[in-house]
Amino acid sequence: METVIKKTLLLLISISLFSFQLKEEEEEETYSLTITVNDLRNSEGVVQFAIYNTEGSIPDEKYKNYYKKEIAKIKSNTSTITFYDLPRGIYAVNVLHDENKNGKIDKKFLLPLPKEGVGFSNYESLGISNRPKFSKASFVVNTNTTKIIKIIYM
Repeated sequence: METVIKKTLLLLISISLFSFQLKEEEEEETYSLTITVNDLRNSEGVVQFAIYNTEGSIPDEKYKNYYKKEIAKIKSNTSTITFYDLPRGIYAVNVLHDENKNGKIDKKFLLPLPKEGVGFSNYESLGISNRPKFSKASFVVNTNTTKIIKIIYM
């Protein structure tokens, strides 16, 4: 009788461990994306970080097409944010140095240029022939990833 109970308990434990392992394998792996901006022209305001995962989603001047968006404080002209639980995929980053904390890209008087600093992954400069687009700004996230984005002031 005691042997039957021991065998039954051992069988139940084995089944439980096996089903737990199967559940873990079914869950999708996720990763983190840490984004840093350095050399901000001042420490006023905040930095708005937006990530995108769809072709054609940037440029996104009104911030309506993002996948995830976060705001971070500035310390010593630098700001960093980490997005967690991102599924494996293709992403692009848009960053705004929002000096007046209004959540939007303010334009210069009579010009379509931003008054505040902006940046995109894989971009060192912006211009008429170098407008932001998802295909150029995108990169693969299939491991925990860190990106440094250059902020561009016009």
